[in-house]
Amino acid sequence: MVNMENIYHSIQVFMHFTVGIITILNPIAAATIMLSLMTPNITEDDVKTTSRKTSFTVLISSLIIVLLGDMTLKFFGINVYSIKIIGGTVLLLISISMIQGKFVEKTRHSASEKKEAIEKEDISVIPLAIPILVGPGTMATLLVFRIKAASLADLFLLILSIFFSSVIVYVTLRNAVILTRFLGITGLKIITRVMGLIVGAIGSQFIVSGIKALWQIY
Repeated sequence: MVNMENIYHSIQVFMHFTVGIITILNPIAAATIMLSLMTPNITEDDVKTTSRKTSFTVLISSLIIVLLGDMTLKFFGINVYSIKIIGGTVLLLISISMIQGKFVEKTRHSASEKKEAIEKEDISVIPLAIPILVGPGTMATLLVFRIKAASLADLFLLILSIFFSSVIVYVTLRNAVILTRFLGITGLKIITRVMGLIVGAIGSQFIVSGIKALWQIY
């Protein structure tokens, strides 16, 4: 007999992971940045190739963080709750920039990196995938989610969320031109602000839970 309680829990965990990952990745903002970094003479094939390479890089780098990040923390003796606090702080800083309606360019890559990207033929891996999409905020979020995924079932759901989020990244980047034309500057800023609120809420939860745990320990 199917256990509805377990199914409900799995859906809830999957949605929690997916919403958090997609929000902090912010593929819509990344799509606008991608178009600004690519040359004026871009073709449909250029956008398709860049979208595929970028989403694949996001997938692989995210899986590496989730599967090896916990081992790295243990190797260096870093407290799990300390990661929650610093990760939450990073997310709060990013959320402030997003709530102000910015496209998070200053938070995720510098002017020199942008200049170098424009001069490069392939921007899919650097800087689009790393660090624009998979930056400090994404890394911190994935590490905290890995810590929260205590069981194998939850870890599987986290990995599934990463796959799903990577597909969303691909679809968004693939349709970057259509999205920017349809939404316009005002629409993009509204979406960025809403995502900023969600990122800020996630960051606040990380900080509170981390401080609470450390307070009980010490």
